[in-house]
Amino acid sequence: MALTAAAVVAPALIRLIGRPAFGLLALVPAAGFAWVLSQFFRGTFDNGGALEFRSPWMPSANLDLNLRLDSLAGLFSLIILGVGALVLIYCWGYFDSNPRRLSYFGAQMVAFAGAMFGLVISDNILLMYVFWEITSVLSFLLVGYYGERASSRRSAGQALMVTTLGGLAMLVGIILLGRQTGIWNFSDIPQYTDLAVTPYFMATIVLILAGALSKSAIAPAHFWLPGAMAAPTPVSAYLHSAAMVKAGIYLVARLAPDFNVVNAWHLVVIPLGLFTMIMSGWMALRQKDLKLILAYGTVSQLGFIMSVISIGSREAMLAGLALTFGHSLFKATLFMIVGAIDHTAGTRDIRQLSGLGRKQPLVMVLAVIAAASMAGIPPLLGFVAKETALDAVLNESLLVGMPRNLMIVGMVLGSILTMAYSLYFVYEAFATKKEGHISGGGTSPAVAKMHPIGFELWVAPMVLTFLTVGLGLFPGALSWLIELHLDAVLPLAPGEEATYLALWHGFNLPLLLSLVIIALGALLFWQRKFIAKFTFEQPALGDADSAYDWVLDQLRKISLRLTASTQRGSLTINLGVIFIVLLSLPLISLILGERNDVRMVLWDTPYQAIAAVVIVIMSVAATQAQNRLSGVIMVGVTGYTMAMIFAFHGAPDLALTQTLVETIVMVVFMLVLRKLPTETEWKGTPKGNRFRAWLSIAVGFSVTLVALFAINARSEEPISKFMPDLAYDISHGANAVNVLLVDIRAFDTFGEISVLVIAATGVASLIYRTRSFSRESRRPTLRTTGRRWLAAPVETEKAQNRSLMVDIVTRLLFPAMMVVSLYFFFAGHNAPGGGFAGGLVAALAFTLRYLAGGRDELEEALPVDAGRILGAGLLASAAAVLLPLFWGRPPLSSHSWDIVLPLIGDMHIPSVLLFDAGVYLIVVGLIMHVLTSLGGQLDRDEEMRKQRARDRARAMTRAVERRRTEQQQRLAASSAAPEHSSQSPPSGTSTSKHHTGKES
Repeated sequence: MALTAAAVVAPALIRLIGRPAFGLLALVPAAGFAWVLSQFFRGTFDNGGALEFRSPWMPSANLDLNLRLDSLAGLFSLIILGVGALVLIYCWGYFDSNPRRLSYFGAQMVAFAGAMFGLVISDNILLMYVFWEITSVLSFLLVGYYGERASSRRSAGQALMVTTLGGLAMLVGIILLGRQTGIWNFSDIPQYTDLAVTPYFMATIVLILAGALSKSAIAPAHFWLPGAMAAPTPVSAYLHSAAMVKAGIYLVARLAPDFNVVNAWHLVVIPLGLFTMIMSGWMALRQKDLKLILAYGTVSQLGFIMSVISIGSREAMLAGLALTFGHSLFKATLFMIVGAIDHTAGTRDIRQLSGLGRKQPLVMVLAVIAAASMAGIPPLLGFVAKETALDAVLNESLLVGMPRNLMIVGMVLGSILTMAYSLYFVYEAFATKKEGHISGGGTSPAVAKMHPIGFELWVAPMVLTFLTVGLGLFPGALSWLIELHLDAVLPLAPGEEATYLALWHGFNLPLLLSLVIIALGALLFWQRKFIAKFTFEQPALGDADSAYDWVLDQLRKISLRLTASTQRGSLTINLGVIFIVLLSLPLISLILGERNDVRMVLWDTPYQAIAAVVIVIMSVAATQAQNRLSGVIMVGVTGYTMAMIFAFHGAPDLALTQTLVETIVMVVFMLVLRKLPTETEWKGTPKGNRFRAWLSIAVGFSVTLVALFAINARSEEPISKFMPDLAYDISHGANAVNVLLVDIRAFDTFGEISVLVIAATGVASLIYRTRSFSRESRRPTLRTTGRRWLAAPVETEKAQNRSLMVDIVTRLLFPAMMVVSLYFFFAGHNAPGGGFAGGLVAALAFTLRYLAGGRDELEEALPVDAGRILGAGLLASAAAVLLPLFWGRPPLSSHSWDIVLPLIGDMHIPSVLLFDAGVYLIVVGLIMHVLTSLGGQLDRDEEMRKQRARDRARAMTRAVERRRTEQQQRLAASSAAPEHSSQSPPSGTSTSKHHTGKES
């Protein structure tokens, strides 16, 4: 709960005080770490003890909320909470600014810690799966932090698809396990002794391991983790070293002691783990990015841990859990150091780094110690864990002969590569180089310009490094914690000696193998350039990342071809395919299956026959109508007639709801049809019309026939007989329909109203497109302006010409309809009505205001953002779902209060009224979205279109007039020039006269 609360307040806290809020958020997992550690010292986990919480919720679906903090969950909780607290402190120094998305990032990091903690303490396996998928979703959000980058989006999607696909396979395995064995809780597995002979158990194991191995990035699902390095470094330091990838390790550690009796268990896990260790270790030596070196190293180490811990014996579990702790400490340290380098130097490219060790000696020392632990150098925890693993496999009784020898060879080869890429990482990050892109040797420009590494960036790696050294020198503390778990699940046989973690076990074969690993790993690093000459330019076994892209591309092509062949853009063809399937499948099932006797009654009352005749006539007439509005009205009549049939059957709730829904649908159709031509333009061919006629006859016949047999197939007493009594006993309501919707089956209703919210938002989005459809909200009013009866102003000519009779009727009906809607809402628990019916009546009241006065009247009637109404309704319903949990009751538990009010008398108030209020608001918000988008916005778009047309017409008119004026001016000028020339004598004549005059 504390982690959940911290995740909720994290966005506001980070926005309020900035990056230091990460330090405050770190206190929550740190306190959890201290509390879990205290449980070990208090003896809570001694002799298999555990802290348990069990809350029955849906026993029939095996979805009880069973939590159990035992020794194994406690060990992984120490990693999740401890490293999580340090990573949050690291975030304080890693981020330079405080953009809005950082607040969500902080919430997601804390929520991830909470989801991982919930995963490891879940005793119910299905509940564990819920947390499992939550971690996948949160990982998708965290990896995609830089959403503007294509690489981040691709990596986030890839991680989500791979882990979710594995999770879905695991879900099938969990269901198989539960169905075949009745095991739905982890604590029930040790009591079941017939696992080896359980039907389909090998398939169950393979499916469960598909989820565990994909989550822990074991080949062939290893490629998503290096791709996830597009995430910010705190995500890599936590999710991809200490948290998310450890989920698969945890699941295998939980199941291995019991499932190792089945041959498929070892055959699947151990070869894949060793192959991953060797392959990823080799690939780490080919990387030029420090983070990718660590990423492939992480995949290699996960393969090592998985192969050891899956053995399932006491010694292997001790070594595997020690490796898990060691890996979490040194890999989180190294990721944080790489993040500090990238943050201060601006690059992780090893070709741009030189002289970093001389400039940042403290960071270099921390990195060297962590890398040495990763390589298995004494006296560090990594050495202790690796030597324990070698010793466990060498003496493992569950692996006899060649399997044990092959596993030792694989572990030694993988460890040699680990030593090589550990040296490779340290040298390329901190050494002063004289080759490559570093001109003249010495310090590279990136290192020379880097700013100092702050306290927040190196304090968390320092703490983890101290633990690496401390637990290496004194491994007894960690050994004691792990042995508490081993004593509970794998107790020692009489006379058997316990193994333990120790720095020194004497001169033995594991120590010799460790020395060989160190020497050959150093040799491999020294001769890396020589060995690189024998490597392939392209991966010899193919590129898994490219294979992933190829698979997606092929699926996309298949999808496009399938869509192109079935969805040709013709509504007629699409509906024809749907109706043919509807015709074929039920009839085939009916013909091939068993058929019961049929009892037919034409009608209970003659009124039903009259209603049926009306429906038939209207249906046939609708097919012949050429006017769209007439067709809609005829179809609407069939809906109203169906409401009459419901009423004749004694179902007033259904009749009321059908009538209201049909009215709303008619309004929506009219809003859409006003933008279409009045008459239909399409005319079918005689052949096509005959085909459609026969298809409709066949569909009608098949649906009637199947319904007839289905109605008569009942062999047991209907549950509806008990509904009225059940409704009164559970929710103290006399209206069984309403109680069924808001109490007994309220989760179904909650899902449906959530779909309504999404649909309403989608409709508005389609109409508004890229424009925002939010609006300012204010208090509604029914004031009048001047002499008018409605609230909207009458400034425009269109508003002034409204029908006065419609205004008066709307003014009189609106308050009455709102009162009726409230009556339906409050009376629905014991009489026909409810939140849905009341909301529909209120929506019709607002629709009437819109039809009378247009969008301005709707704005005056309810000037509240429809999205806020929908959100308030969804929050109210969600509150009704969750509030019972605070009183220790299952979700959606109902309660009622009987109170006495002055002047009113006795009042019966059920708690489900809050849920019904949410339904009421959602229905109103849905219709308001429809009216403001299909109504008001389309009106506004039409007016804008007309205004643009008028503007264009005016512009064209002005242009024509301007051209006409210019033409007239040119004509006038051309006609004036000859007149002037005719009035003036020629210059020659004038000169002649002048000369003549002179002479005279």
